[in-house]
Amino acid sequence: MRSIFFWITEKLEKQLNLKSRLMLLLAAICLVPSFFTPLWSLEFWSYQYPEGLNLYIYSHKLVGGNDGNDLKEINILNHYIGMAALEEEDFLELKWIPLAMGIFITLTLRAMIMGRIKAAIDVLMMFSYFGAFSLWSFWYKLHYYGHNLDPRASVKVDPFMPPVFGFEQVGQFKVWSYPGIASYFLALFSLLLVLAIIFSLDLKRKKSQS
Repeated sequence: MRSIFFWITEKLEKQLNLKSRLMLLLAAICLVPSFFTPLWSLEFWSYQYPEGLNLYIYSHKLVGGNDGNDLKEINILNHYIGMAALEEEDFLELKWIPLAMGIFITLTLRAMIMGRIKAAIDVLMMFSYFGAFSLWSFWYKLHYYGHNLDPRASVKVDPFMPPVFGFEQVGQFKVWSYPGIASYFLALFSLLLVLAIIFSLDLKRKKSQS
């Protein structure tokens, strides 16, 4: 057991090689699109809206399609069924997600310049927690909006859960929910972190020497 502990400690203390450092640089760059491309997208379609309504969720704002008019139309429809309006000030995530992205960029660059394998692992673990919490927060918001309807609304609908991912029929609307461009870059960020760690661990070569 002690030998395993020392072996793990030795691996974690090992310096990142050049290939891993380049991977971390690319990983940090992958977070930049999160400031100006959508993290998530929702599409609403019904026979009253043959062209559909679009809502784009950025790290710091909500944007409706059709020059922002779709968000206004969505909020009008929400009012009829008793759902609260989608207002940016009600989404605290839009305040701390950009800050978190900046912190992860800084930590990743720090691991690239000064860090060891354990520094890259720390960034990967923190980002995993951040990703899991962000998805839970997104699910909770959708659940809250769909289950807290005003009973005095002019149109009565049963509480519902908008889709976090995929398709769902909500009343007369067909709703699609899927990751935006920024989310794919965030997934690539995680992949590059994993590759950076693997390339510096170099387990295969060590195994052949034993």
